[in-house]
Amino acid sequence: MAITPDSVRDLLYSEDYGDRLRAVNQLRELEPTAAFGLAQLAANDGNARVRYAAISQLASLGQQDLATVEPLLRRALTNDPEADVQAAAADAIGGLRLRSAYPDLAALYHSTGEWLVQFSIIAALGELGEPESFTLLQEALASDNELVTTAAIGALGELGDKRALPVLLPYVTHPDWQVRHRLVQALAQFPHPEARAALETLTGDSSAIVAEAAAQHLQR
Repeated sequence: MAITPDSVRDLLYSEDYGDRLRAVNQLRELEPTAAFGLAQLAANDGNARVRYAAISQLASLGQQDLATVEPLLRRALTNDPEADVQAAAADAIGGLRLRSAYPDLAALYHSTGEWLVQFSIIAALGELGEPESFTLLQEALASDNELVTTAAIGALGELGDKRALPVLLPYVTHPDWQVRHRLVQALAQFPHPEARAALETLTGDSSAIVAEAAAQHLQR
């Protein structure tokens, strides 16, 4: 049976959430304009898994109409009761570079007790490219959750604000090689002498993965 906008819409109105989830997966087979409209419908579904799947797709489909998708994503970010859905909304906001949503991201970072949501917000800030986020990213470096700290290092690299260098350089000696590896990727975004000097230091890292990554970036 051919997948059409009408067939997908019919599935989205099914009482079986499995049908509705299948409908969201089938959006990939549709023309983007049709898929976008149906993804908005699914993003308001009563089942969290369906909402999560739909909002994840809006990260790409939303480029068609940012003015329409932004309030939807901001509502999901701030009002959805499920952490997974909030995290997906943060990811989409970052991917679509909806900078005007930054205040919502910052407020939720400080109010949520869900590490996954905090992690997704910090990771999204790298893509968002909002200069105002520097302060929040600096704060996230001190998180008790090392995954959040690692995401902050990466996001500071993506942001490319020179103010990040003094707060990133101490991580050259961090005991976790995965943190140091992310640091290599972040430092590679800066054309400044102190970043290059740190990368040169990291070419002698005790982790072969870190040392090789630093050497590769220096050769570029």
